[in-house]
Amino acid sequence: MSAFNAIGEDREIDRDEFTPGIEPQPTWCPGCGDFGVLKALKGAMAEIGRSPEESLVVTGIGCSGKLNSYFDSYGFHTIHGRSLPIARAAKLANDGLEVVAAGGDGDGYGIGGNHFIHTARENHDMTYIVFNNEIFGLTKGQTSPTSPKGHKSKTQPGGSAKNPLRPLSLSLTAGSSYVARTAAVNPNQAKEILVEAMEHDGFAHIDFLTQCPTWNKDARQYVPYIDVQESDDYDFDVTDRREAQEMMYETEDALNEGTVLTGRYFVDEDRPSYQEEKRAIGEMPDEPLAERYMDDEYDWDAERSYDLLDRHT
Repeated sequence: MSAFNAIGEDREIDRDEFTPGIEPQPTWCPGCGDFGVLKALKGAMAEIGRSPEESLVVTGIGCSGKLNSYFDSYGFHTIHGRSLPIARAAKLANDGLEVVAAGGDGDGYGIGGNHFIHTARENHDMTYIVFNNEIFGLTKGQTSPTSPKGHKSKTQPGGSAKNPLRPLSLSLTAGSSYVARTAAVNPNQAKEILVEAMEHDGFAHIDFLTQCPTWNKDARQYVPYIDVQESDDYDFDVTDRREAQEMMYETEDALNEGTVLTGRYFVDEDRPSYQEEKRAIGEMPDEPLAERYMDDEYDWDAERSYDLLDRHT
């Protein structure tokens, strides 16, 4: 079954369908928070009724990059920091796919930071999961963009002199239309947020706190956590950009002080996605572009790109 004839198929999906038969057991370190991401993603994808043939997971380099090896769907393992441009291209080519991009905090907020900003600015319709363990894990424990000030590592033996990046605030400023933070130690909330993110029409960014017991042993394990939607101590409107910004700033300060706040921070359901904007101005067809490559009768000579090439040949 292909990604074309599977889309829209009406059947009940079981989460076990996303467990590969060849290599079903992940090889992450015992206690790694990445297990929590994988479990939540399987449950969320099944809950929204997407099959493996309707799903694409694009990853970068790092421990998080193994996600599509342990999640049975279409997958693409990119180079460091490049999961978002590949995911964007796939979604533009086949809008019916459920596209999820994933990367670590170094991959997403450092090496791929520019792609993150502009994918959010353009509001591409996809979900972006950033495994945030405040360290470069796969390369054996170097300081990352989210490592707290003073954190000692191989690259900063005297302690980091820089304040950590504020991923939630950056995401909102860049233009994400859905911003949330969850944690691997909160699997129920994580699945709920992933469901909301994938059902959201636009760019959904999830800062997913994932503990690293091997290379970041001094870091908080993100427990206990506080759900800002369930706590009486926090009251803000997720649809109000100013209130969301203030709550994000407080959340990012709190994490550096040892208090873990999670939840939904900003949701804009009215802003059109990049795909919707392109259709509105006639630059993207209603049918998936990728289907043209499966259509033997499609008239490629009518494409403008061929006319342009003929001028130079």
